[in-house]
Amino acid sequence: MRAAAWKTIVKRIWVNSGRHNLGLLSAGVAFYVFLSFVPLLAAVIMIYGLAADPATVARHMRTILDVVPADAARLIQEQLTQLTTSAQDKKGVGLLIALLVSIFGASRASGAMIGSLNIIYERQDRRSFLKNTFLASALAGAAVLVGIIGLAAASMLSFAKGLVAGIGPVGATAVQALTWLIAASLCSFAIGGMYRFAPDRPDVRWRWFSLGSCLATLLWLAATLGFGLYASRFGNYDATYGSLGAVVVLLMWLFVSAYAVLIGGLINAEIERQAPCDTSAEPTEAGGQRMGAARALFQQQAHAR
Repeated sequence: MRAAAWKTIVKRIWVNSGRHNLGLLSAGVAFYVFLSFVPLLAAVIMIYGLAADPATVARHMRTILDVVPADAARLIQEQLTQLTTSAQDKKGVGLLIALLVSIFGASRASGAMIGSLNIIYERQDRRSFLKNTFLASALAGAAVLVGIIGLAAASMLSFAKGLVAGIGPVGATAVQALTWLIAASLCSFAIGGMYRFAPDRPDVRWRWFSLGSCLATLLWLAATLGFGLYASRFGNYDATYGSLGAVVVLLMWLFVSAYAVLIGGLINAEIERQAPCDTSAEPTEAGGQRMGAARALFQQQAHAR
């Protein structure tokens, strides 16, 4: 696309972020993620416990918890400790039932994301209740699997860090950089999968999700670090909310995280709408008419003439 097309995309992102009430959508998603947080952690711990000691989950999550605002990280750490103790008592059929219940409980977050992305993509969800429930549970289960893969990668990199410790700080820095690269890649892949399957729309080629998912990952990291700095240096939530300060910090972090993901979805939607070609996985509509790209192309050509 030309520079003028990207300028149009940026303008529409700015306008539609207000028209779709992105802040309100992010607050709703953050609330449902808050409700789903404990079941999600429980599912990760129980699955991880099939192959390793569940107590090591907290240690392997230390890299991510170092980025999260301190009060939110403390709450998550407390939940991890409690869940690790209870997960060790579950075996066999009891473990399977507890795992299914946890994934179903975590599906509230993915259900909220499905509704928000339908609004962003301006689609009316015509799927049945059962299909949407299954999709939300499947997306929650996929998020758990991505988390398990990330923990396994962190475990292997932690072991590798011990092997290369003899070469000094250069080796440690390289392993740390590789850890963050893998974490960012997994995060971007998970967000892209959410963009791909959540909205009720025809299949689209994966390349139309890549830019938004990468930008959403970078925005999430920047927002997390920025909010963590603000909460630790300037925002005295304990003085305002008392014992609820840590909960408020966690909710605010979930809010900025949801906002970053929804902004990425809006970026993808506007890029696809501007595209002069059909974006579907199996092209059936000339000129990308499904997302209104043909109309945008006609307007560009008319303006050029």
